Amino acid sequence: MEQNLGFYAMLSFFSLFGGYLVTSAILFKFPTLVHKKKNVKFRCKHISHRGGAGENLENTMQAFHHALNVGTDMLEIDCQLTKDGYVVVAHDNNLQRLTGQNIKISNTLLKDLPLIKAVLPVDFHPGREVQGSDRRIPLLRDVFQEFPSIPINIDIKEENDRLIKAVSDLVRENQREDITVWGNFRHTTVKKCQNENPDIHTLFSLRAVVFLTLTFNIGLLPFLPIKEQFLEILLPAAFLRKDKEFFTANKKWRFLLWLMEK
Repeated sequence: MEQNLGFYAMLSFFSLFGGYLVTSAILFKFPTLVHKKKNVKFRCKHISHRGGAGENLENTMQAFHHALNVGTDMLEIDCQLTKDGYVVVAHDNNLQRLTGQNIKISNTLLKDLPLIKAVLPVDFHPGREVQGSDRRIPLLRDVFQEFPSIPINIDIKEENDRLIKAVSDLVRENQREDITVWGNFRHTTVKKCQNENPDIHTLFSLRAVVFLTLTFNIGLLPFLPIKEQFLEILLPAAFLRKDKEFFTANKKWRFLLWLMEK
């Protein structure tokens, strides 16, 4: 009797597990059987990081025009908020690296923002420098008006409710919700973006990328709804090159980067 119970229990387990694997494979191949297809009006194979920071002064109009001239599909930019409430395109709140002045954008009026250095080291490519004639930190409004039909990926650099609302208002004002993507590696920032304006496409946060990787590897991903629309592929090698000592010492980060690379 006990042997029969053990046999039927094992048979039930393998039947359920086999059914799970088959269903997972089918849904992975045909996700629209259970999920509504996302309404995305563009696809990008080439994205210019900071507008093409490896070739021109980052996040400048000159960089954006050059990136489009060489055939990029999307501009990736970063946004900050000035003291007087203007959304500007800049990666760092502290302008020491970018301009040589130890001031913060959030503490500075728009009219007082300094020019970008004439020659700027590429911080993600040690030993490389770029230069350009356009040294102004641009307004997001001007970028939208200059490139009204170009998909733009906005990295919300500071978890600031005023910044998120100001960016959302500009996107609405320029009627470009369908060709704009926003977010950040921080999960809380992405959630705030989704709550502020669900009509703008969002990026996967770092936490969501890890969750995506784990659920994919155990076959659970096809069963789960996904709210985000765009995934930025992380390059662990770039992280390790930039701060090898930190990532070598930090076991948690080393494991996460290894997992994402796999």
